[in-house]
This record gives sequence, structure tokens and C-alpha cells, in this order.
Amino acid sequence: MDASDTARLETVPLRVTNKELIPAKRYYDPAFFELERERLWPHTWQMACRLEEIAEVGDYTEYRILDKSVIIVHGKTGIKAFHNACRHRGVQLVSDPGNCKSKGFICPFHGWRWNMDGENTFVFGKSIFTEEVMAKAELDLVPCRIELWGGNAFINFDDTAPSLLECLGPVAKKLSDRKVDKLRAEWWYGTVLPTNWKLAMEAFMEGYHVMRTHPQLHAHMVAELSPYGPDGNTAPAASTATVREFVEKTIKFFASNSEGMAGMTLQSEVAIAEKAKDMELPDNIYEAAGDFYARVKNDIYKDGLERGLPVFDMNKADDENGFTFVEFMFPHFFLLPFFSAMASYRIRPLTPETCYFEIWSLIPMAEDDPRPRVTKPTILPHDSQEFPEIPRQDYSNLPLQQLGLHAQGFEYMRLSHQKEGMISNYHRLIDGYLAGLDQETLAKASQVVNSGFEAPILDIGF
Repeated sequence: MDASDTARLETVPLRVTNKELIPAKRYYDPAFFELERERLWPHTWQMACRLEEIAEVGDYTEYRILDKSVIIVHGKTGIKAFHNACRHRGVQLVSDPGNCKSKGFICPFHGWRWNMDGENTFVFGKSIFTEEVMAKAELDLVPCRIELWGGNAFINFDDTAPSLLECLGPVAKKLSDRKVDKLRAEWWYGTVLPTNWKLAMEAFMEGYHVMRTHPQLHAHMVAELSPYGPDGNTAPAASTATVREFVEKTIKFFASNSEGMAGMTLQSEVAIAEKAKDMELPDNIYEAAGDFYARVKNDIYKDGLERGLPVFDMNKADDENGFTFVEFMFPHFFLLPFFSAMASYRIRPLTPETCYFEIWSLIPMAEDDPRPRVTKPTILPHDSQEFPEIPRQDYSNLPLQQLGLHAQGFEYMRLSHQKEGMISNYHRLIDGYLAGLDQETLAKASQVVNSGFEAPILDIGF
């Protein structure tokens, strides 16, 4: 990092100067929120929609981020994105999903029309306008940059930004090897949280909270395999659990995760684990854990192939890429793999202290699966009992945390450099965007930030 980069970073208000301390005002200060609106969101790749939302030619949906709106449409020549504004007087053309194959997009104000490829096809009373304002290039919808990956469409308002894959980095291969692009949405929920968008994301960047927030999961963890040790406060010691106790607890953990997420771990996968519980295992609990997981993953893979599901060799993928329970793609998108399925989160800012939070359950489905496509979320209050148990437990903490950040004397969050480093890493990347660092530097930093659940504090290059 050169002196000019250092100087630009020093201009950022509420900057992270100690990597283990995050200024509390970053989560509610209106001026900081406006700086994010101006310098962060217009320059980052954002997950705009799942491709299954627009599976048929003519299907479209809207993606909204703060005061910007984009139409994502399945045109005759592929997936395209256009800024959502009539070229006459700026009225937004769509708000809900639909199909424009037969009629195109029609402005509700004066009836101007565009086809699915963004070409203007009709201007009522065209003769009353001068030729200068009717130039075709001025009438077609304005395109927005779009790239596809992992079964999703991503948009970027910055035409000069590095490509999506340059910004994602190694996490793209890691998840592609798990056939993320073949998964389909089983359900999709959305809610407004009384929480800053960054705060909402951070609940899913570390597992340190599981003991208290998700006791049903913690109860089924084998202490000797925990990074916090048998008593939660010391390094792991020699094993006292038997191999059979480990197997029983592990299967209960699978079941709790399946029930608590209503997806992520499938009921069929829990049943497969149950069938494998009497397999021969070595007496060493660490070796037994490896053998049991390998057997379960292999049996799930073989079962999926027999059922015609788009599964993958989990043991091979994990051996090649490693495994992380939560994968983050800066600035606002998560995928949470387990065996063959995943959960997915997307968070968008609304105001300094509110955000829109969405959850998908993504599962492998056969080509002829009769379930209808999920094309819009079910909107629930953030405290709704209809949410699965695990998100419901997380949501119960977040409004209290947002209020607590305003407490007198609370100036900084204090992070574990070992287990909460992911929070520090992405905050410092935000500072890079707010400082206006060059795009190549930011892309390289993004690759580091997208390092997965419970990453330590890392050097992101500035």
C-alpha cells in the first residue's frame, strides 16, 4: 500500500484502525450510511436474483438496492439487466415479477413500450416530439452490467469494476464443485429487521454464539471436537467421549440442524446417517469422526445418484477445497452448505438501522420434480414463529444488539482475532471502498474477505 492509499484511508470517518475494534457508530451513523450508499453499493457485485425466478423467456423480476432499481429479464438472447426507468419521464416500469413475452414493458404513465431485450417499440404520438429527443439510442432501456454464477444473476452499476469471478476468488470454485448452480429453491422468506445491514450479517460470520443462542445445537456437539475445549474455556483435551457417544450426538446434531433450518440438512440425509451408525469405527474419536463423515457423505452421494438428483462427490469436493459451514460473498450474500443442500442469505440496507433480510432453502431436485418454481418471497414479521427455529433465535438477538450499540460508553465491538476475524476483514474492505482505492486492490481484498466462516483476522492488502 502506497502513501496515497494511506492518505485516502485516513479520510474515512469511523475507520477501523485497530483490527479487533469496530466503531459502534458504523452501525447507525446517518453520514456513514450515506457514504456507503455513495461509494460502496454503486461499485460492488450484488446478487440480484436466482435464475430459477426467470427460467422462461420473457420472465422478469426487479432488484432494488436503496434508491436504485434494476429489471432482470430473460430475453430472447439470454439474461439481461436494465435500469428500471421509462426513457420518457422516468416512471419505474416494474415492481413485481412477471412475464413480458407477449406485451413487453409498458409505462403506466404514457404507454411507451419496450420489448424483453430493452428495445423501444412504441411511443404514443411520436410526431409531437422532435427527432433529436427520439433518437433510438436515447429511447432504448439503459443496460446494467450483469454476470451469472452459481445459479444467480449478479449486477454491478460500475462498468469499470473487475469481473464477478475476479472479485469472488477461490470461493467460486469451492461452491461450483458442490454444484450450487443445480440447486433449486424449496422456500424463500423475507423480513425487515430493525437492524443495520452489517449487524445482520455478522450473526452468521462466527460460531462463537452457538453455545448460548442455539443451545439445541451446542448440546449435540462433542466437546473434544470443539475449538473451545470440553469446558468451553480451555484447549481441547484427550477424549473422554466414546466413539458410540460421538456417533449418537452427531446424528442428533444433524437432526437438530435439519429441523432448525427447515432445510440445509435434509431429513433423507439424517435417515442415511442413522443407517450408518453401526458401522465399524476406530477407537480414536478423531479418526472415527473422519470415517463416519466420509461414509455418510458417500452414502448420500450414492442415494442421490439413484434418485436422479444433481448431487456431487462430497468427499472429493471437501478433500480438494476444504469445507466451511458458511461462505460469504462480499458485500451481502451468503451460502451455507452442509451435505447436498444449502441455505442462502441476502441482506440489503434500507435505513441506517433497518435492513431487508432474505433466506432461501436450496436443495437438489430431479429434472422432473413437480414442485412449482419459487419466484417471490413469503414476507413475514421478523419475530414470526413461521421462521425456522435457528433464524428465529438469531433474529431475537439482533434488535437488542442494535439498541445496545447506542448505550453510553459503548464505543467499540471487541472481536476475537481467531474466531471473529471475518467481521474485521469485511469492515476494512468497506473502508477501502469508502476511501476510493483502486479496483484491482479492492478485488484482491474481496478474495481474501470471501474466506469463509470463522476466518481469523487476515491481511487484506491495506
